[in-house]
Amino acid sequence: MNRQIATSHLAIPVNEHDHVRGQRTGAVTMVEYGDFQCPSCGEAFPIVEALIERLGDHLRLVFRNFPLTTIHPLAETAAESAEAAGSQGKFWEMHRLLFEHQTALETDSLARYGASIGLDVPVFVGELASHTHSARVRADFIGGAKSGVNGTPTFFINGARHDDSYDFDTLLAAIEQAMP
Repeated sequence: MNRQIATSHLAIPVNEHDHVRGQRTGAVTMVEYGDFQCPSCGEAFPIVEALIERLGDHLRLVFRNFPLTTIHPLAETAAESAEAAGSQGKFWEMHRLLFEHQTALETDSLARYGASIGLDVPVFVGELASHTHSARVRADFIGGAKSGVNGTPTFFINGARHDDSYDFDTLLAAIEQAMP
């Protein structure tokens, strides 16, 4: 008997609203659904950075927010801060700082990070206070749920969910296998 393994796919294709790192025409697109307060996402961060360094223009990274607020109470505010930084063209700089400082995600820490990357801090803090970017964070979360995401980090490689380890060698092999 032939059995097929059910694989989840991205319900929302990569689009112009996504935060994209790397060439938009990269050979392989890896989408990460992550939570800035999640320790496992923090462990995955340097692995993803090493993959980008190793693969260069062959890899395009997309990050989508999936804050698990029931276990990470500061994750949603952190996600909104990344989006607020993104509205000033500094998403990836804030993304890095949030993962590098996962244990300090309170609003005053976020404001310091914003200042350190050159954001207009009053605008940034105002957007956090008014939850200007909550709809964007929620849309990412809903898209993840529709795609079968139930924990973080969850990776999709060329639209198919990566259901294996996210250590460097395993992710690299999956990405290389997906290359044309």
